[in-house]
Amino acid sequence: MKEDFYDILGVGKGATAAEIKKAYRKKAIQYHPDKNPGDSKAEEMFKKAAEAYEVLSDPDKKARYDQFGHAAFEGGGAGGFGGGGMNMDDIFSQFGDIFGGGGFSGFGGFGGFGGGGGARVKGGNLRIRVKLNLEEVANGVEKKIKVKKKVKADGVTYKTCTTCNGSGQVTKITNTILGRMQTAATCGTCQGAGQMIDHRPAGADAHGLVHKEETVSIKIPAGVEDGMQLKVSGKGHDAPGNGISGDLLVVIETQEHPNLKREGDNLHYDLYISFPEAVLGASKEIDAVGGKVRIKLEPGIQSGKILRLRGKGISSLKGYGSGDLLVHINVWTPKELSREQKEFFEKMQGQDNFEPRPEKSDKSFFEKVKDMFS
Repeated sequence: MKEDFYDILGVGKGATAAEIKKAYRKKAIQYHPDKNPGDSKAEEMFKKAAEAYEVLSDPDKKARYDQFGHAAFEGGGAGGFGGGGMNMDDIFSQFGDIFGGGGFSGFGGFGGFGGGGGARVKGGNLRIRVKLNLEEVANGVEKKIKVKKKVKADGVTYKTCTTCNGSGQVTKITNTILGRMQTAATCGTCQGAGQMIDHRPAGADAHGLVHKEETVSIKIPAGVEDGMQLKVSGKGHDAPGNGISGDLLVVIETQEHPNLKREGDNLHYDLYISFPEAVLGASKEIDAVGGKVRIKLEPGIQSGKILRLRGKGISSLKGYGSGDLLVHINVWTPKELSREQKEFFEKMQGQDNFEPRPEKSDKSFFEKVKDMFS
């Protein structure tokens, strides 16, 4: 059983024409294919909203629907769309005022807009991967990348489409059981752009474009993560005619650091120290973002202790300061001893100050982990 058109748009039967249009625009924006790429359910809702609006925005069709419901259009559909299997180009061309003349693909296979009213087409998007080391991730970086993209050929010119006279639409008349219906459809010659190629230089494709290598400057903010995608507007493929360029999509690929491990905005470092260093204390140099830092180990430091160096982690992508560098202390126990070393430790065995006596301030491993994540 078909859904009620009023329910689809979320309005009552007493809604005014302005309220119906406003409700449809809200639904159309919510389920627009450009906002929901590859989402078949969103596309279906988009078509249902268009079908409902096609009926309720027409006073005659609305009156028949109010009296007879869906039965008023059985056999011939609700209108020019045939009531069910709607064509996206028809939706955009018929309701161009809702989308500001925007549609899908002008000049065939380009990235967007098109679809009526001489709308500007958009060039295709480019996607590249950029590798960053930990220091670049922590502080942000500007990269200059060479990309191969489609650009307008030198000397190419375009003219007003001779089929639609620049409107991007042609009139289509359909015979239905309700009579002859006139609808606007996307121009098949220019695919809704309102322009067609006039002079094509040698080497250019059917749209007047050629492949060219360009250097693009990309500003990557601090705090990006592996797999994150950034968009650089207007740095993708050119569009023909008066169209606008597509976007450059930058996929971040982070390189592992040999000693530092990232967790959110914090960094972790495993520091291994000798038994004498643990007993006597020591000054150690460790890796940090931007270079080495020196830390002081107090005498009697315990294995498992975590030293926190505040602000030495990754800068927050949201701009809320930086994370910390957490240094995990690990006391290294030698596996092989000389005869003299073994005799020394045998003498120490059983002596009072060598007996484990953890204090309340010496937290367990699990308590340290809990504190670390709190």
